[in-house]
Amino acid sequence: RTFSLLVVGVFEFGFINLYGTEITASLELEKAHAENELLLLNILPAAIADRLKQGEGLIADKFDDMSVLFADVVGFTQMSQNMSPSDLVEMLNTVFSLFDNIADKYKLEKIKTIGDAYMVAGGLGTDGDGHVQNMADMSIEMLELLAGYRKDTGIDIQIRIGMHTGPAVAGVVGLKKFIYDLWGDTVNMASRMESTGVPDRIQVLESTRAKLAETHALEERGIVDIKGIGPLTTYFIRSRLDSNGADVATTTQEKQATS
Repeated sequence: RTFSLLVVGVFEFGFINLYGTEITASLELEKAHAENELLLLNILPAAIADRLKQGEGLIADKFDDMSVLFADVVGFTQMSQNMSPSDLVEMLNTVFSLFDNIADKYKLEKIKTIGDAYMVAGGLGTDGDGHVQNMADMSIEMLELLAGYRKDTGIDIQIRIGMHTGPAVAGVVGLKKFIYDLWGDTVNMASRMESTGVPDRIQVLESTRAKLAETHALEERGIVDIKGIGPLTTYFIRSRLDSNGADVATTTQEKQATS
C-alpha cells in the first residue's frame, strides 16, 4: 500500500501531526492508463490515437501526396523450412525492429507487417515536408543495416524494396484487433514495385524518380511488365547525393579504390 504524507508542525505545543492518505488505487490506475497509452501508440499513430480517445467514431482521411514502401524477404518460404521456429521469429523480430528504429528516425509511420513483408508510409502529417526524400533515405539505410546483419550473423537474408508516391486513403477499420491501414492505387503500385523488384534494390517509377532527382542518384532498370498495368520503365534508387550533387555511392567507391 502507498500513502501520500502531509506533515503539519504544531510548534507552540511541541509536536507534529502526520496525515496519511492512501493513494494505492490511484497510482495503479495511473499506471494502467500509461500502459494502455503505450499499447495504443504501438498500434496507431499518435494523432489517430488522440482522435479515438476524443470519441471520434469513423476515422478516414484522404492524402493527396503520400509515400508508401513495401519490403519483402526474398525466399522466405525456403528459409522457414530450414530454420527452427524460434530462430525464424528471432530473425524477423531483429530485422523488423531495426526497420522500426529507422522509421522513427525519419518520422515515418510503420503501418504493419504482413508475414515476412514490412509496410511503412510517409506524408501522414507527422513528418512534415520531404517525406519522399525521407522514405528514400530510409530504404537505403534498410539495405545498409541488413548488410551488416548478414555479416554479423552469417544469415543470408535479402529483401526487395518497392516504393511509390501519390494519393491514398487512410483510416481505422475493425472493432477487434483494429488496424490503421492505407488504400488506393499508390499502395497497390508500391506493392507491385516490391514484387517485381530485385533483391537488395529499391525500385520506383518515373513519378518518384522525378521527385528525387535533386536529392538522390537513381539508375534506369528498363521496361518491367507490371501486373494489371502493363510495361513501365522503372528505376533503382542508388544513393543520396552530397551537397555538391555527387553520387555518394560513387564517391565512396572512388575513395576506397585510391586508399
